[in-house]
Amino acid sequence: MLTRHTRYPNKIFLQRAIFALALTLLIAAVVFLLLVVFHVEFQDNSTPQTIHTTVIKNSEPVVELPSRLQIPVINVDVAIAYAGLTSDGAMDIKKNPEEVAWYDLGPRPGEIGNAVIAGHYGWTATGEAAVFNNLHKLNKGDEISVIDDKGANTTFVVRESRKYDPDADASSVFKSNDGKAHLNLITCDGVWENSKNTYSNRLVVFTDKK
Repeated sequence: MLTRHTRYPNKIFLQRAIFALALTLLIAAVVFLLLVVFHVEFQDNSTPQTIHTTVIKNSEPVVELPSRLQIPVINVDVAIAYAGLTSDGAMDIKKNPEEVAWYDLGPRPGEIGNAVIAGHYGWTATGEAAVFNNLHKLNKGDEISVIDDKGANTTFVVRESRKYDPDADASSVFKSNDGKAHLNLITCDGVWENSKNTYSNRLVVFTDKK
């Protein structure tokens, strides 16, 4: 009896020691899991901000205001004025036949969408040619440059030319949904119609950013 009684406390002590060790390991495991979960949540909460900022910077570059238009193949090198809409909703244009005007209610040249620049066609009273008199001579692949007010050069490549009736729907000239940057040049074309005080056609040269 004495021998068996002496061993009994040792057995209880061993069981308690094992229980204490198991409890300690369980608490340590729970703390470790909480730290891992907190770390993952912290990373998940912070990562989207970093990615979001990077995407905005890469996909939306700053495009400065246009300052000068250059079309070497037809010897055009001219300052760019700005224009909006006339009272009847048409794109305005400067009276000076040597000027071109950028439609400043639309994208800037180099931004996503259709930037539009218009210029005169015809001859002045002194017999001088208007700035876009030779626009019809542009061919697919010809290059056009726009210099912004910081001196940066954006190049566009001619894709095609189209003629429109003055009263035709030309909304596609001003709008684009392909996610690319375009520059469209507009001028008059055809014969002079005294009854309408304008030319019979409109010529549009469509270009894509290089």
